[in-house]
Amino acid sequence: MVHTSAWRLFSLIVSSVALLLPAAVSAQAQDYPNRPIRVLTTTSAGGLSDIFMRALGDELSKRMGAAFVIENRPGGMQNLGTRACAESPPDGYTICIINADPLIYNQYLLKSMPFNPETALQPVVNLYHLIHIMVVNTDLKVKTVEELVALSKDRPGTLNYLTPGAPMVLYMETLRKEQGADWVRVPFRGGGEAVTAIMSGTTPIGLFGEGNVVSHIRSGAMTPLAMMNNVRSPNFPKVPLLSETGYAGPPSRGWYGLFAPSGTPRAIVDRFNKEVRSIVSKPEFTAKHLTARSLVPALNSPEEFAAEIVRDRAQAKQVVYDAGLMPQ
Repeated sequence: MVHTSAWRLFSLIVSSVALLLPAAVSAQAQDYPNRPIRVLTTTSAGGLSDIFMRALGDELSKRMGAAFVIENRPGGMQNLGTRACAESPPDGYTICIINADPLIYNQYLLKSMPFNPETALQPVVNLYHLIHIMVVNTDLKVKTVEELVALSKDRPGTLNYLTPGAPMVLYMETLRKEQGADWVRVPFRGGGEAVTAIMSGTTPIGLFGEGNVVSHIRSGAMTPLAMMNNVRSPNFPKVPLLSETGYAGPPSRGWYGLFAPSGTPRAIVDRFNKEVRSIVSKPEFTAKHLTARSLVPALNSPEEFAAEIVRDRAQAKQVVYDAGLMPQ
């Protein structure tokens, strides 16, 4: 009898707690957010993703009633910022703008990873795809990829290039092997620093998002040579596509997405997804912060984004292998 009474009491307590939990979660969701939200980026200040996220953060702040504080965490092949995001409390007060590399390619480029790219983060929404372009410092005085290859042969070991993406490394290494080009890849830290390196001539060749260099191409400081993801640029329609240069390998495909630490409440993830899609879908926001910077909206649901990541990851291993990139 004692055991039966104790069991009934235990059952009553469990039932009461179960009934209270939804109310507690609901109250927490209604109270959210009640303090500033930290936004981690994996690139340096002044880069394309940094500029975009500041604009998006301003709009989110108006809608959600909380300040959005940007923290730049460049370096380590973008693993530093991604790890910081993964290790943050999953309470909705840390979100992150991250591109494909640390979640898709880096696991095949490094012998060990500081986080599990398949489980560390919760996809929220894919923000945009980049139009990638190959540019050179105008002082090189080359107008085509063929001229750049020829120059590298005349100046062996003196030309450096930088790029954030393995598909573009594959392109450069294929040219080097097949046409006897002579250049060296240098580490990529962020869009702002990459532009500075090209402008100064210390690293005169760059392959990355067109939005980083539109103004410099128009000013004549940089010369565009090819569109790396076979997308004709509305800004520079005469620049040849990658396929038109005689290259038949995979084009570059880059995106930046919004993530949260794994375990972040689904209600918060869904709210961010809803708010971001609403903001980015507005024609005036798209025109100013995407189209003008050579970005293409990629909005989707958390499930669709997660499935996209899985598909990209399945292709990444082969791309890295074809590029001849050995794990470091």
